[in-house]
Amino acid sequence: MCDICHKNNATVHLTEIIDDKVVEMHICQKCAQSKTEELNSQPNIVDFLGGLTGLSKTEGNEKTLKCSACGLSYAEFKSKGRLGCEQCYLTFKQQLLPLLKKIHGSCTHYGKTPIGQNKLNSGQEYLKDLQAQLKRAIELEEYEDAAKLRDKIKTIKEV
Repeated sequence: MCDICHKNNATVHLTEIIDDKVVEMHICQKCAQSKTEELNSQPNIVDFLGGLTGLSKTEGNEKTLKCSACGLSYAEFKSKGRLGCEQCYLTFKQQLLPLLKKIHGSCTHYGKTPIGQNKLNSGQEYLKDLQAQLKRAIELEEYEDAAKLRDKIKTIKEV
């Protein structure tokens, strides 16, 4: 039987991931069509990325904000999903920081260090970030994550 209408035989089987949990649905053809329409009405990735910044409150300011080097406006960035040049990062810094934080969980880069840059400082920043994550995990009573972070911090401090 259909999980939605509970009237017709289920002919379509969907698997959705909702809040990190796998949910299986068995639905009839009619309900599948309405589910398809629902999925098609969801925003595309460019709209999603543009909306992550939560800057709709300052849209008037966004419309006039343009990169002085390439002329790209923030509205164009939101629609294309790409910056025009290296100066755009500085021009749109206030809008990009919350976006990067939501996507990557941090605004600090922890990957490879360019030649000539002080690796010690980036390691110290990484350690500080891990300690902040550990504190947050303990506050949220996520003890398994906290234990992993504790072990990671211990390993870094030993090196």
